[in-house]
Amino acid sequence: MSDGKGDVWVEAGFAELGRAGVEGVRVEVLAKNLGVTKGGFYRRFADRAALLEAMLEAWRKGRIAAIAQQTSLDGQAPRERLKAVIQLYSERLNPEGMAIELAIRQWARSEDNAAAAVASVDAARLRHVGDLYRATGLAAEEADAQAFLFYCFIFGQSLLFVESGPRKRSQLVAKSAEKLLDRA
Repeated sequence: MSDGKGDVWVEAGFAELGRAGVEGVRVEVLAKNLGVTKGGFYRRFADRAALLEAMLEAWRKGRIAAIAQQTSLDGQAPRERLKAVIQLYSERLNPEGMAIELAIRQWARSEDNAAAAVASVDAARLRHVGDLYRATGLAAEEADAQAFLFYCFIFGQSLLFVESGPRKRSQLVAKSAEKLLDRA
C-alpha cells in the first residue's frame, strides 16, 4: 500500500508479529490496537492473507534497501564499512527489530512465501557483505565464506546473553569484530 493508510495496518501487523508471532496477526487484534473497526481493514485488504503478503513484501524490500545502504562505500574503505556495519548491529541492539526478524524466520519454517522472503533477504545480505570483502582483495570463495561468518556473528551475538554484563559483552564483540576484519 503506497498511500500511507495501508502502511498503518502493515506496521500494526509487524508490532503484533514481533509480540505474538504470525498467529497473533489477526484482523480483530490489529483493529483493536489501532482503535478502529475491522471495516477499515477490509477497505484496504481483501483478507488476512493479503495483509501477510504485504507485510512480507514490506519487510523484504526494507531489509534489502537497508543492507544496500549500510554497505554502500560512500568514500569509505571496504574494511571501515564492514567495521561500521558490525558496530551498527552490535552496539545498538534493537529488540523490536530482532523480535520481528525472529518471528519472520519462524514463520518461514512453515510457509513458502515467508521462506522465499527470508531467502531473498539473506541472499542480498550475503551478496552485499561479500562484495565488501571482495573489495578488500579477497578471492570470491573466501569473501563469501567471510560474509557467511559475518552474518552468523551479527545474528548470533544479538541472541547471546553475557553473564558478565554490558562491558564484558562490548569487549567480546570488539574482539570478535577484529577477528572478522583480520583478513579484510
